[in-house]
Amino acid sequence: MIDNHVKDFDAVVIGAGFSGLYMLYRLREAGFSTRLIEAGDGVGGVWYWNRYPGAKCDIESIYYNYTFSKELYQEWNWTSKYPEQKEILSYLNYVADKFKLRKDIQFETRITAAHYNEVSCRWKIQMNDGTSVTAKFFISGVGCLSATNIPNFKGLESFKGDWYHTGKWPQEKVDFKGKRVGVIGNGSSGVQAIPEIAKEAGHLTVFQRTPQYTIPARNYLYNPSFIQQTKDNYEEIKRIMDGSPSGNGLQIRNVSVFEESPKERTKAYEKAWQEGGFAFTSIYNDLFTNEEANKTAADFIRVKIKEIVNNPETAKKLLPDYFFGTKRPILDTGYYETFNRENVTLVDVKNDPIVEITPNGLRTMKEEYEMDIIVFATGYDGMTGPLFNIDIRGKEGVTLKEKWENGAKVRTYLGLGTAGFPNFFMITGPESPSVLVNMPTAIEQHVDWIADCIVYLTQNNLDTLEPSREAEEEWSKHCREVAEMTLYVKTDSWYTGANIKGKPRSFLIYLGGFIYYKQKCNEVTASGYDGFVLSSRMTLQ
Repeated sequence: MIDNHVKDFDAVVIGAGFSGLYMLYRLREAGFSTRLIEAGDGVGGVWYWNRYPGAKCDIESIYYNYTFSKELYQEWNWTSKYPEQKEILSYLNYVADKFKLRKDIQFETRITAAHYNEVSCRWKIQMNDGTSVTAKFFISGVGCLSATNIPNFKGLESFKGDWYHTGKWPQEKVDFKGKRVGVIGNGSSGVQAIPEIAKEAGHLTVFQRTPQYTIPARNYLYNPSFIQQTKDNYEEIKRIMDGSPSGNGLQIRNVSVFEESPKERTKAYEKAWQEGGFAFTSIYNDLFTNEEANKTAADFIRVKIKEIVNNPETAKKLLPDYFFGTKRPILDTGYYETFNRENVTLVDVKNDPIVEITPNGLRTMKEEYEMDIIVFATGYDGMTGPLFNIDIRGKEGVTLKEKWENGAKVRTYLGLGTAGFPNFFMITGPESPSVLVNMPTAIEQHVDWIADCIVYLTQNNLDTLEPSREAEEEWSKHCREVAEMTLYVKTDSWYTGANIKGKPRSFLIYLGGFIYYKQKCNEVTASGYDGFVLSSRMTLQ
């Protein structure tokens, strides 16, 4: 049971997802008093909130784990290649129970503000219930995708039916049976939800903003012998995760598109398509750096769409026209096939924009659609959004929004910290590999680095640590230079903030690969935290 009388901690952590749970475990094991603050009434983070139909992970189960505990790895049994939301949530609950983490988690509480006190070298953290606590270290585990994006449609408050956002789905089942349903958006959550909703709905209208390249997941149940084999190879699995560019065992073939004939390429793409999963993205080493190379993969998928979708007009609407993979790569189960159903209609809102939500449905420029339920699969204000939702103030009362110029000039060092905000750590923050690698792998590496850093500060009687402005400028410049070598920056996506009206465009994911990133972090540690300014209160006075 949480003790609400304790007001001062060594560390306060936000969010009870993969990041927060492991951070709490590491700090507690090291002897630091720690409180974890969670807005929901249970653990799970993104997997607590994203309960929409069809929600599942696109990383293989055997890699979508913690690896800090061999015992934990041996005890848990995954059901299928790609784990569903319910199973991941069960896993995280199992972790919370196994390591007795709940006694240090304050549920149903949202942090509204965190202000740094330069005299005490402590953070004052305020909650939405009016209470506050202080901590020497303030650690964000809010994740990159927790600030839901609901477009400001005129008339939404007048809608007489029910509406939901995929990122804040209710715990009870939503009944679509026989209902007229509209789904707005077809990113990752939309692609997963649309086939499932179509099976129940009387009629489903999909309001497509941007056509998507999606690859079949080809999910299947694991057999017991395979599960036992992975457990027997725990050390090897861990080594593979730590040593792959993406942290999930996927290795990019060191072959250029142009080293193989068109016939060989088609054969390679077809093989990967039938295999399913992200093997398709790793066939050639220049898919995301060379426009002509990328076009070969894009053209292959466009042909597949035309083969799968029966209605030529519908198929044409579903054809993407941007660089393959530069929006969030998506795996699907029957997505394109869903548009062959008689109860599914596709509306291209780029050619027929949504004008308003009406009491009985939705009106576009050309037509009005009556609906009982509207589902917003409109994604998130990614990367900076979750942090900007909290009033975070560093030295001299400067807010994080001000420091980063509302997102126009984000500067971090390794995505772990930012100058002017002492003892503030971000787990998978902006300018770290974050969402373009396997998140549990990235999270474990970040948490271990932060925990080791806090131990170092304590053992050396140091009170504060923050990046130097020079170090973060140099790191941010490096991140931008690496991104500019790729096609990612040539496509509008939530990666660049293009999905949020008025948000400054920037690419805040480090693309140099998990291996190099981890090596860089280790070098910083070995050098006594080169690039960071370390001090004690005596030197500050």
